[in-house]
Amino acid sequence: QVHVVESGGGLVQPGGSLRLSCAASGSVFGLMGWFRQAPGKQRELVARISSIGLTNYVDSVKGRFTISRDNAKNTVYLQMNSLKPGDTSVYYCIAWTLRNEIYWGQGTQVTVSS
Repeated sequence: QVHVVESGGGLVQPGGSLRLSCAASGSVFGLMGWFRQAPGKQRELVARISSIGLTNYVDSVKGRFTISRDNAKNTVYLQMNSLKPGDTSVYYCIAWTLRNEIYWGQGTQVTVSS
Protein backbone atom coordinates (compact mmCIF):
# COMPACT_ATOMS: atom_id res chain seq x y z
CA GLN A 1 0.00 0.00 0.00
CA VAL A 2 1.35 3.40 -0.98
CA HIS A 3 1.61 6.20 1.55
CA VAL A 4 2.63 9.80 0.94
CA VAL A 5 3.01 11.93 4.07
CA GLU A 6 4.01 15.61 4.24
CA SER A 7 5.33 17.57 7.18
CA GLY A 8 6.85 20.95 7.90
CA GLY A 9 4.15 23.51 7.19
CA GLY A 10 3.28 26.37 9.50
CA LEU A 11 3.11 30.11 9.99
CA VAL A 12 6.06 32.27 9.00
CA GLN A 13 6.64 35.97 8.56
CA PRO A 14 7.33 37.46 5.12
CA GLY A 15 10.96 36.95 4.22
CA GLY A 16 11.21 33.87 6.38
CA SER A 17 11.95 30.25 5.50
CA LEU A 18 10.30 26.87 5.86
CA ARG A 19 11.30 23.38 4.84
CA LEU A 20 8.68 20.87 3.78
CA SER A 21 9.34 17.14 3.80
CA CYS A 22 7.45 14.33 2.10
CA ALA A 23 8.04 10.65 2.75
CA ALA A 24 6.65 8.14 0.28
CA SER A 25 6.50 4.39 0.80
CA GLY A 26 5.05 1.25 -0.71
CA SER A 27 6.42 1.51 -4.24
CA VAL A 28 9.31 2.67 -6.37
CA PHE A 29 8.95 6.30 -7.38
CA GLY A 30 10.14 8.24 -10.37
CA LEU A 31 9.11 11.87 -10.39
CA MET A 32 8.24 13.48 -7.08
CA GLY A 33 7.09 17.02 -6.54
CA TRP A 34 5.03 19.66 -4.84
CA PHE A 35 1.79 21.34 -5.85
CA ARG A 36 0.03 24.12 -3.99
CA GLN A 37 -3.49 25.44 -3.90
CA ALA A 38 -4.63 28.75 -2.45
CA PRO A 39 -8.29 29.48 -1.65
CA GLY A 40 -10.25 30.19 -4.82
CA LYS A 41 -7.33 29.29 -7.07
CA GLN A 42 -6.41 26.27 -9.15
CA ARG A 43 -3.82 23.83 -7.92
CA GLU A 44 -0.44 24.60 -9.49
CA LEU A 45 2.79 22.68 -9.81
CA VAL A 46 5.47 24.37 -7.71
CA ALA A 47 8.45 22.10 -8.34
CA ARG A 48 9.28 18.56 -9.35
CA ILE A 49 12.39 16.40 -9.35
CA SER A 50 13.26 13.25 -11.22
CA SER A 51 14.95 10.22 -9.72
CA ILE A 52 18.27 11.47 -11.13
CA GLY A 53 17.85 14.99 -9.77
CA LEU A 54 16.53 16.94 -12.74
CA THR A 55 14.34 19.77 -11.50
CA ASN A 56 11.62 22.12 -12.73
CA TYR A 57 10.10 25.12 -10.97
CA VAL A 58 7.18 27.44 -11.57
CA ASP A 59 8.54 30.88 -12.46
CA SER A 60 7.17 32.54 -9.32
CA VAL A 61 9.43 30.49 -7.01
CA LYS A 62 12.63 30.31 -9.04
CA GLY A 63 15.59 31.52 -7.00
CA ARG A 64 13.66 31.20 -3.73
CA PHE A 65 12.61 27.55 -3.49
CA THR A 66 14.80 24.47 -3.83
CA ILE A 67 13.54 20.93 -4.29
CA SER A 68 15.73 17.96 -3.41
CA ARG A 69 15.32 14.29 -2.66
CA ASP A 70 16.89 11.40 -0.83
CA ASN A 71 16.24 8.32 -2.96
CA ALA A 72 17.33 5.93 -0.23
CA LYS A 73 14.56 7.30 1.98
CA ASN A 74 12.01 7.98 -0.80
CA THR A 75 11.81 11.48 0.62
CA VAL A 76 11.50 14.79 -1.17
CA TYR A 77 12.13 18.20 0.38
CA LEU A 78 11.11 21.73 -0.49
CA GLN A 79 13.28 24.45 0.99
CA MET A 80 11.36 27.72 0.79
CA ASN A 81 13.24 30.96 1.37
CA SER A 82 12.23 34.62 1.06
CA LEU A 83 8.62 33.65 1.54
CA LYS A 84 5.91 36.06 0.45
CA PRO A 85 2.25 36.34 1.41
CA GLY A 86 1.43 35.09 -2.08
CA ASP A 87 3.05 31.77 -1.19
CA THR A 88 0.29 31.10 1.32
CA SER A 89 -1.34 27.85 0.24
CA VAL A 90 -1.92 24.25 1.10
CA TYR A 91 1.11 22.40 -0.24
CA TYR A 92 0.62 18.87 -1.55
CA CYS A 93 3.30 16.30 -2.22
CA ILE A 94 2.87 14.16 -5.31
CA ALA A 95 4.70 10.99 -6.26
CA TRP A 96 4.61 9.08 -9.53
CA THR A 97 5.39 5.38 -9.50
CA LEU A 98 7.36 3.80 -12.32
CA ARG A 99 4.01 2.61 -13.71
CA ASN A 100 2.83 6.25 -13.82
CA GLU A 101 0.39 5.82 -10.96
CA ILE A 102 -0.04 9.10 -9.09
CA TYR A 103 -0.28 9.43 -5.33
CA TRP A 104 -0.99 12.57 -3.33
CA GLY A 105 -0.27 13.51 0.23
CA GLN A 106 -2.91 14.98 2.50
CA GLY A 107 -1.53 18.51 2.27
CA THR A 108 0.20 20.84 4.69
CA GLN A 109 -0.73 24.47 5.29
CA VAL A 110 1.83 27.20 4.73
CA THR A 111 0.82 30.68 5.88
CA VAL A 112 3.04 33.70 5.27
CA SER A 113 1.84 36.63 7.32
CA SER A 114 3.09 39.29 9.70
